Amino acid sequence: MRLACIALLFAVTSSWWSVQTSGIDTNLRGVSVKGADGTRRHVIWASGSNGVILRSLDDGQRWKRLTIPSAGSLDFRDVEAFDADTAYVMSSGDGDQSRIYKTSDGGNSWKLQYSDKRPGFFLDSLACDSKVHCVALSDPVAGKFLVLATDDGEQWRELPRDKMPPALASEGAFAASGTAIAICDGTLFFGTGGPAGRVFQSADQGRSWTVTELPLASSNASSGIFSLACHGENVVAVGGDYKRPNDATRSAAYSHDFGRTWHLAETQPGGYRSAVAALSGTNFVAVGPDGTDLSRDGGIHWQHADSAAFNTIAVDEGEAWAAGPSGTIARFNSR
Repeated sequence: MRLACIALLFAVTSSWWSVQTSGIDTNLRGVSVKGADGTRRHVIWASGSNGVILRSLDDGQRWKRLTIPSAGSLDFRDVEAFDADTAYVMSSGDGDQSRIYKTSDGGNSWKLQYSDKRPGFFLDSLACDSKVHCVALSDPVAGKFLVLATDDGEQWRELPRDKMPPALASEGAFAASGTAIAICDGTLFFGTGGPAGRVFQSADQGRSWTVTELPLASSNASSGIFSLACHGENVVAVGGDYKRPNDATRSAAYSHDFGRTWHLAETQPGGYRSAVAALSGTNFVAVGPDGTDLSRDGGIHWQHADSAAFNTIAVDEGEAWAAGPSGTIARFNSR
């Protein structure tokens, strides 16, 4: 769906965000972190507007800007990386401005793996659970949401849509953080917005789907579910209305039975939230333009922690990184 630099104290956990880089002419909406093989350092990738792709091999101390030829005008809303060499990036935009690229050599070369010119095609989010298995979500094409998948890391196919519930009029997904779709122990979840905030769920690799309407803010093109994250039986959805970023009304919901039933959070985050991630167990963290919130009980209660603006967040084994406006990338320190 189309969307019109400082160190910060994280008082909730006696931790803090430590900004690693900022001041770049890009709005970053994709971030990915992985532990480096054989070392204690982490590999971090980030992506955003103006064709920007960044990579650090040393816990954010140094950054390299990577370039995809003829892609300088693309808006890379998501990146899914696995190590220093292998990463997918997804751009959002109408028709063939939505693309999926992959590198296997650390960004020295890139292969365009998928694009589409059909009316309505607009990639919103990408998720992977291995180097070769990924899914990508598009806004509705011919009345139904479109989910792509690769099982070999090279060829992408459209998942069958005969058992995909029809999209509502003007319903879409959001590309605010690259986290509108999630793979949870093999089950697919994605969230939508517009006339209603709905969660689509498939337990059979996209062959059939169920859909549930959540009590999150909706009813206009700027509101709904923006992000989903899961850990065990806990699934958390966040969103709200991005045109009303400080409105804390109905911006988070949770399920503790793997999506069978959903409940509005009893204590809401501090405003609209564009991304959520599982830290560990029942601990979840959500970010947005007016700050960060933490839940220790699987999304039931949220506590506002700071006011730094971030669009997206990624976690790997407790190592959390966030990215946002002006090329800002920050590390969540839990020491």
